[in-house]
Amino acid sequence: MKELKKLLVTSTAVATMLIGGAIVVSSPALSQDCERGSLDAAYCDTNFDLTADLPTDPKDWVNPDTIIFTYTPVEDPAVYASIWEGFVDHMAEVTGKKVVFFPVDSNAAQLEAMRSGRLHVAGFNTGSNPIAVNCAGFVPFGMMAKNDGSFGYEMEIIVPVDSDMQSPSDIKGKTLAFTSPTSNSGFKAPSAILKGEFGLVANEDYDTAFSGKHDNSILGIYNGDYEVAAVANSVLERLIRRGGVIEEDKIRTIYKSQTFPTTGYGVVYNLDPTLTAKIKTAFWTYEWDDNYKAEFKKADRFIGISYKTDWSVIRQIDAANEVSYECK
Repeated sequence: MKELKKLLVTSTAVATMLIGGAIVVSSPALSQDCERGSLDAAYCDTNFDLTADLPTDPKDWVNPDTIIFTYTPVEDPAVYASIWEGFVDHMAEVTGKKVVFFPVDSNAAQLEAMRSGRLHVAGFNTGSNPIAVNCAGFVPFGMMAKNDGSFGYEMEIIVPVDSDMQSPSDIKGKTLAFTSPTSNSGFKAPSAILKGEFGLVANEDYDTAFSGKHDNSILGIYNGDYEVAAVANSVLERLIRRGGVIEEDKIRTIYKSQTFPTTGYGVVYNLDPTLTAKIKTAFWTYEWDDNYKAEFKKADRFIGISYKTDWSVIRQIDAANEVSYECK
């Protein structure tokens, strides 16, 4: 609980900036004279796909001896180091490079690593994709899909099973636990939905807390530390499947959203295109092992995506929240 309190202080400070309209991320490079749309001045977008272009001069391309890969820090990073082991080995075989899984414990650390050039391949959570694209040069190209070709997850607002809350309207006067300010299902979507559908404004009609991660929020509801929380149901389902972590009948859902795109996988914008092609091949050809299948149930493949199209709803949620990102 002591660690949770640290996360609350840090996340709340960032959330205050978001609710006020902006989150500031340091810029990785000098300004360029080109079309860029909403991208930071370090990047160009001459093809208007909303992501950073590959630099025109090959001398600006990056071709590292060791590829650094990381996955969104939604849960315990140590757990995912073993789950991703088979994929890391496969990427190493396909690319002919050494590949290292780099565990991160916060969205901010992941964004900073790519922004500063220390991260080459990543899976950013749904809500972090716009920040990573605009401020860190992230170019997403894929996501996990289920065996029927469908993909995505829903945001659920959850309460302890014996809570008197039956709908989001009952959140008024209560304290809602968000996860982190960059999370779609853990902050952005529920903020917009509660305001737009139920007329409830954060820190006016209800108080807010920040747990740092989805599993912290879920365990907080399960243990009675939180009254109500907004989480990704994909994380909730994984915790239930693991067994011995939580009992499903101790948690109740009072709201379930539309389906959102899940974690977006991609590369840093200035990676050598030949290497990028091999990395994509590693994603498309990976045969999921038992650990992978057990963790990401129902998904059995990676599919190609378009940030411009598939993340449109997430950008709309940001607009509804009057959120903008200043990369300095």
